[in-house]
Amino acid sequence: MSYSTAYDDLAARFHRIGVIEDALGILHWDQATMMPEGSAPARAEQVATLSVLRHELLTAPEIGDLLAASGETAGEARDDGNNWQNANLREMHRTYLHATAVPGDLVDARSRANAACELTWRSARADNDYQSLLPSLQEVLALTREVAAAKSSALGLSPYDALLDTYEPGARSTAIDTIFADLAAFLPDFLQRVLDHQRGRPGPVTPQGPFPVERQRALGRQLMRAVGFDFERGRLDVSHHPFCGGSAGDIRITTRYDETDFTSSLMGVLHETGHAMYEAGLPEAWRYQPVGGALGMAIHESQSLLIEMQVCRSRPFLVYAGPLMKKAFGGSGPAWDLENLYRLYTRVEPGFIRVDADEVTYPAHVILRTRLERLMIEGDLEVADLPAAWNDGFAKLLGLTPPSDREGCLQDLHWYDGAWGYFPTYTLGAMTAAQLFDAAKRADPAIEPGIAKGDFKPLMGWLKTNIHSMGSLMPAKELLIEATGKPLDPEVFKAHLKARYLG
Repeated sequence: MSYSTAYDDLAARFHRIGVIEDALGILHWDQATMMPEGSAPARAEQVATLSVLRHELLTAPEIGDLLAASGETAGEARDDGNNWQNANLREMHRTYLHATAVPGDLVDARSRANAACELTWRSARADNDYQSLLPSLQEVLALTREVAAAKSSALGLSPYDALLDTYEPGARSTAIDTIFADLAAFLPDFLQRVLDHQRGRPGPVTPQGPFPVERQRALGRQLMRAVGFDFERGRLDVSHHPFCGGSAGDIRITTRYDETDFTSSLMGVLHETGHAMYEAGLPEAWRYQPVGGALGMAIHESQSLLIEMQVCRSRPFLVYAGPLMKKAFGGSGPAWDLENLYRLYTRVEPGFIRVDADEVTYPAHVILRTRLERLMIEGDLEVADLPAAWNDGFAKLLGLTPPSDREGCLQDLHWYDGAWGYFPTYTLGAMTAAQLFDAAKRADPAIEPGIAKGDFKPLMGWLKTNIHSMGSLMPAKELLIEATGKPLDPEVFKAHLKARYLG
């Protein structure tokens, strides 16, 4: 079989797999937003069936034969100038290795367990009833350990690294441990310096609500449009936990509202808009091919955190958005002044909820979750002991003890929905975001003045050229070097924190 024939056959097969993944994305979005609870068994059947079908297509013996015919399984580098096609073969092979490591019956069982546990988590979180979740979570963890062991054997990685590689290709826990240990050593003293610095300034005045949901939604949509979100190819809805999902040409964002505090929802909307802009900017010519997909979750999270943290908590953004906020809620008085809003949006205060955390304390939330999920995967922490381990670790990192499991180990969806090995990418993404925004501003001085006028085109243009349109053409380390001139440098993130919070 010729190389071109083998490649064309592979491309057709992966296109079909990509379309199934899109369908699963829409089903998951519907499950989280609109699906009646009584429909859960039927939805679990649909998702499990499509997941198994995707797995069967991906693990078909013909895929291995076609990859061998292309030379990819032998690791042969083709020097034919077709970088995108060669990178696509590389990503096909990586995806194939992950898929063939896991038996189809395990894929089916895990999909069903994840769907059931996610539904149970909703009521358990609302009722602050961790015990009711134990059987479901124990099943999810047991199946996740099976997946981790299978991938570990096939990929030659530790069980946890095998899961991590699913979300962040090439990442290893030893390197992450070094980065996180550095941050864990830096943050406590820095946090104290920031808190002392804040005490020397007037505290922010909190705008008083209520803030009607409809006005929050309208303001969120207005700012999404300013960033560049296309409502002809996407939606904004409500879910228990904010996320960006859907499909390649139909991007779905969700948030949750609190009528006493509009800032939490608004920052959530802008965070998810960063994810959406990345998805929308991926190379359309390679849609439904592995090389046309997101590079990894650290880059994905860098795009959401760049918008939310780097941009939307900056003075230039508030020059533009502050008056819109004031108008949306009929505000008046000093609470709506620019400097007060800036102090409010950059207020550092240790708290219990990760998605509401400030930039300084956010890494501690991620470090805690990363440590705990590794212990659970490695069998050194059972789910029955998770609440106590969570509270103990949280007290050590942030000096607080959660008043309930709702504010503790029940707050995030990830483990209950089967996403193990994901959490480290949040802080890797925050560090990457700081480095990218620093490079973008140096490359184009029009970026910050544009933001102050509500013009995001210079920034989004730079991101699309240097990040979004590159898909998975090259590994994340190489992409970051191409975009910024160096690999991930924690000192850039630290310099950003010092400039913003001690300046």
